[in-house]
Amino acid sequence: MTSKILFVATIHKHFRAFHLPYIDYLQKQGYEVHVTANDGVTRVDEADKQFDIPINRNPFSFDNVKAVRELRAIIDRENYSLIHCHTAMGSVVARLAAKEFRKKGLKVLYTAHGFHFYKGSSIKNWLLFYPMEKYLSAFTDGIITINQEDYKLLSEKKFKNKLSFLTSGVGINTGRLDNIDTTVSELRVKNNYENTDFLLLYIAEFIERKNHEFFVNNALALKKDMPNLKILFAGRGKNLEIFKQLVKDRHISDFVHVLGFRTDMGELIKMIDVGVSASSQEGLPMNVAEQLYMGKPVIATKIRGHIDLIDHGENGFLYNFGDYNEFKDYLIKLYNDRELYQRMSKSAHAKSQNYLLDHCIVEMSEIYKKLLPI
Repeated sequence: MTSKILFVATIHKHFRAFHLPYIDYLQKQGYEVHVTANDGVTRVDEADKQFDIPINRNPFSFDNVKAVRELRAIIDRENYSLIHCHTAMGSVVARLAAKEFRKKGLKVLYTAHGFHFYKGSSIKNWLLFYPMEKYLSAFTDGIITINQEDYKLLSEKKFKNKLSFLTSGVGINTGRLDNIDTTVSELRVKNNYENTDFLLLYIAEFIERKNHEFFVNNALALKKDMPNLKILFAGRGKNLEIFKQLVKDRHISDFVHVLGFRTDMGELIKMIDVGVSASSQEGLPMNVAEQLYMGKPVIATKIRGHIDLIDHGENGFLYNFGDYNEFKDYLIKLYNDRELYQRMSKSAHAKSQNYLLDHCIVEMSEIYKKLLPI
């Protein structure tokens, strides 16, 4: 009988965005792979089975009690060898549901895509998520982290999981980045930019922690120092329309361009000069890794995740959260010094090689081998 593996997350879009290559890998090893999450619209046809359960991002929602109950019934019926859970509440529901089945040999693996408690996070997050994660670690065979800070925390705080791993994240899928035959000049013409424009790109979901307003608040001052500056924002999110209106109200729409969701991200990255981020919280941001892969220096906040990807002064710069003067100084260095820019561009691409999808699949295969007969 074919052994089965279950992936659990809060929403099915998480699997589509990050885990299809890993589902494919496990299927090629002879496993039947199922997925479960709360999203009846998104389909994950690559999986062998898909279940919808009412996982809720709100830790206090009664829906999560229902989700645990429903997932427990699925586990009992399907007899899994391994559950690999992702996202904060997806992992909570999965580990509570799997608890009693671990006595029968079920293994539980959890990938923390960035703990909600971290250096600089709110007391509320530490009071809520830290005790919850530490308690559930006792019912987890392995915890996978994707940045140094989270990995160190597991040992410093004496979490109770049997195995701890540090990986390079979900991996850069180079499919949408390679084989772009169009030149930078042609891409700029296509997108209505001049060759002389100095283009910044921020790829991020429009939510509070991404701190898009940092650039709007300082846009006019930056434009004064760099007359040919254009700032591009790509992504979707609940605050997208609010941000568009903010740009309009500030009368900076001529050089601050809110692009929204794009399917041509590889082309956008290829045509810009510098990647930027003002985020207050990250796990290991693949948008930054992708820009490094394309040879773009990145200037980003000095936070967890960014400090794993960016070697300050080598392939980009790290600035203290909210420090405009520091950010501006680093940007002007890249703006004025072409030799520095070219050197950083080469270093950026070199650094990205550690985060390619193929490399990450090898890392995960070694982890799976510790828990499964692969």
